[in-house]
Amino acid sequence: MNSPLIQLLVLAGIAIFLILRLKNVLGTRDGFEKPKAPQQPEAKIDRPDFEVIEGGPDRDITDHVDDGTPQAEALSAMKRVEPGFSVSEFVQGARGAYEMILMAYEHGTLDDIQAYLAPDVYQSFVDGLAAREDQGLSIEAEFIGVRETAIADVRFEKDTNRAEITMRFVGELTSVVRDRSGEIVEGSPTSVKRQKDSWTFARTMGSSDPNWLLVATDL
Repeated sequence: MNSPLIQLLVLAGIAIFLILRLKNVLGTRDGFEKPKAPQQPEAKIDRPDFEVIEGGPDRDITDHVDDGTPQAEALSAMKRVEPGFSVSEFVQGARGAYEMILMAYEHGTLDDIQAYLAPDVYQSFVDGLAAREDQGLSIEAEFIGVRETAIADVRFEKDTNRAEITMRFVGELTSVVRDRSGEIVEGSPTSVKRQKDSWTFARTMGSSDPNWLLVATDL
């Protein structure tokens, strides 16, 4: 047997040996199998570096009074008795009531506001109008707007659920006082007057009557 033939047989034997080894290591495939896609590294999810703390300050309260003050504690007590109570809605309602009541007093139309006044406040308004009429004075007034609305004080009686909120208002209006002859004795129809008032509204929290009554003024 010549040398080239021997070399060919040796190479063939080596090839068969390698094929058998590869088959044992890799196994066989039936049909076409797609290679598995390489695993992607898990995406890192950015998480906020803070936690929501339950029982934090009530913004409906702290938007109007400082947290931790007696006023804030009184408002919190009101909310515990009446969960649907909103301080912000009360402040807006008080602002509207201020304009309505103030102008009703200036114009002498107390019947329109009697339902919103405590009996003693209503009587003081009646007495004020009577004194004005006795002097022969009349008032012409026009409301311009409210420059400031703020809670000045809050009180709550837990035994009776009676709540009192004192509001501080700064209103702007034109006001003219005329005597019997029509002469101006005070004010100006073109000069805007800034008026500061502190009014206290009261209500029993949790009652079926939603109306707050004006129980004290500095009129």
